[in-house]
Amino acid sequence: MAIDDLLDEHEQSERVRTWLRKNGLSIVGGVVIAVGAIWGWGYWQQEQGNKLASANVEYQKVLKGIQENKLDDAGKAVKALDAGPSNIYSELAALQLAKAQVEAGKDEDALATLRAVKVEGDLKQVVDQRIARLMVATGKGSEAITLLGNAADPGSLEIHGDALMATGKRDEARGQYEKALKTLDVAAPQRRLLETKLMDAGGTVAATEESV
Repeated sequence: MAIDDLLDEHEQSERVRTWLRKNGLSIVGGVVIAVGAIWGWGYWQQEQGNKLASANVEYQKVLKGIQENKLDDAGKAVKALDAGPSNIYSELAALQLAKAQVEAGKDEDALATLRAVKVEGDLKQVVDQRIARLMVATGKGSEAITLLGNAADPGSLEIHGDALMATGKRDEARGQYEKALKTLDVAAPQRRLLETKLMDAGGTVAATEESV
C-alpha cells in the first residue's frame, strides 16, 4: 500500500502546502521564463522579418536605378543597404550595381562598389575575383596580385596570371596559367581562352589539352 493511503486528508493537504512553499516559486519562475523565451523568440523573428522587408525595398530601388540607368540613385540605395545589418540583399545589390557600372565604362566606380561589400564565405571568393579583374583593368596589377595571394582555384590562378602579364612578369604569368589549366576541368568552357593566354605567355599546350 502506498504511504499516501495511510494519511488522512488533513495530513495530505499539509504535505501539499509544504511542498508548494518549497517549490512554488521555482515553478512560477520557470513558467515566467518559458513564456518570456517564447515571446522573445517571436519578437526576434518579427524584427528579422521587418529588417528583411526593409532591405528588399532598398534592393528594389537598386534594380530600378540600374534599369533606368540612374546609377547614382542605385548607388545611394546600395549604401543604405550597407548601413544596415548584413544580409544577402546588400551583397547582391552591390554585385548588380558593379556589373552595371562596368557596362557603363565606370570601372573605378565599380571597383569602389565591390570594395565596400561586406561578404564572407564562398561569395567572398567571387567578389575578390571581380575586384582583382577590375584592378588589372584599371592598371592596378600589383594590388590584384596581393589581393589574390595564394588562392589556388582556377579562376583566381587565371586572374593572377593576367595581373602578372599586366605588370610585365611574363614567365611568372605562364606558371599561373599552367597551374590553372591543371586544376581546371577538361570540359570547362573557359579552357580554350586559358590555353590562348598560356600560349601568349610563351607556354605550350599539351596535345591532350589541344584535342579537348
